[in-house]
Amino acid sequence: MQRTSYQIQIENSTEFKTQLLLWSQQFKAAVWLDSNNYQQKHSNFDAALAVGAFSKIETNYKNAFKKLKEYQTKINDYIFGYLSYDLKNDVENLTSSNFDGLNFPELFFFQPSKIIFIKGTSITLKYLNQFKHEIEQDLNEIKKIKKTVPKAATENIKIKLRIHKDEYFKKLNTVLTHIQKGNIYEANFCQEFYSEDSVINPVIVYQNLNEISKPPFATFLKLNDKFLLSASPERYLKKEGDLVVSQPIKGTAKRAANKIDDLKLIKQLEQNQKERAENIMIVDLVRNDLSRFSKKGTVKVAELCKVYTFMQVHQLISTVSCTLKKEVHPVDIIKNTFPMGSMTGAPKISAMKIIENLEETKRGLYSGAVGYFTPHGDFDFNVIIRSILYNASKKYVSYSVGGAITAQSNPEKEYEECLLKAKAMKQVLVN
Repeated sequence: MQRTSYQIQIENSTEFKTQLLLWSQQFKAAVWLDSNNYQQKHSNFDAALAVGAFSKIETNYKNAFKKLKEYQTKINDYIFGYLSYDLKNDVENLTSSNFDGLNFPELFFFQPSKIIFIKGTSITLKYLNQFKHEIEQDLNEIKKIKKTVPKAATENIKIKLRIHKDEYFKKLNTVLTHIQKGNIYEANFCQEFYSEDSVINPVIVYQNLNEISKPPFATFLKLNDKFLLSASPERYLKKEGDLVVSQPIKGTAKRAANKIDDLKLIKQLEQNQKERAENIMIVDLVRNDLSRFSKKGTVKVAELCKVYTFMQVHQLISTVSCTLKKEVHPVDIIKNTFPMGSMTGAPKISAMKIIENLEETKRGLYSGAVGYFTPHGDFDFNVIIRSILYNASKKYVSYSVGGAITAQSNPEKEYEECLLKAKAMKQVLVN
């Protein structure tokens, strides 16, 4: 499928981003990806918008990766979309039977009729040839959009806990018992916060969340009446040519109000053996996953437990890479590493079985991945964390948080870490 490319220059990328996001709401399918100009080695653009489903694939977990592989191969174009966590059931003999208040499809990708990339003050539009005559009209529409004074961002938000504190401790001790017995080494145990019969303005809530978080993998996704508003700091997997990169996050510390105390917290996180152990276990899992399709001896750890600082937290991030064997299909790379180890634990299958039994909510999009494929078979996906999910028809709002449980975990501190991770989402929902 041929695309027409068209380039322009702008003066103010911040204003243009806002105009683009507002303009995108007329479409049934839209994906907005924003790096917030975060300094990172593996970024191809500052932001991208994909709108208009010229073609699409929407399915449950059954044979999902096979269907995606067929679709991606046939289309051979840009496709944007997501992989829900519950595609684990396609990869392994697993199930998902917990409560689902959101009802997102388990896999969704679409071939956009229109894509807009932002890099600095340069804008590149890539329209399918059938729509190239709309470029000038769309640009005029976008530039005319004025940021209006919004109505209330949320209505009737009353945050409830799916797992209350005492029950959380009980479940956490069950995880620790599994670890003590040697069934697993680590598990990422998650809990949901939710609000029923509630209404939010997805664009405003996303903008507010992004403003206080400024993460490198922010996402606004619209699929009819369903929305993902994500302030993710984590890259799941990127392929560029024969290079594959994964950047798992494990290890969290709060921020301090002043620079001196903040530097102390960074130092403490760097030296915290429990937090480092969480990260290193997942690095080993990622190295093993990448070795399935890499050239011998090419799996490397470029960064191990490096502290990255975000608006609310400090995190330990490792960077693992490999060189691909010849003729490995891009979808097979994802299938062989999915779900990401940072959201499961180790060993992966045992951890997924245990957390499925203990968690009260179907994860769905949470701890899945959103991103895109290029016409050349490259791709880039984040990890869906620090995110608000919204079903407008059901008036259901949800955000989940979790933490890595190891033998050294203290239940009280793990609970505090969950509240720290949930702080930004709660802040933008409860005024």
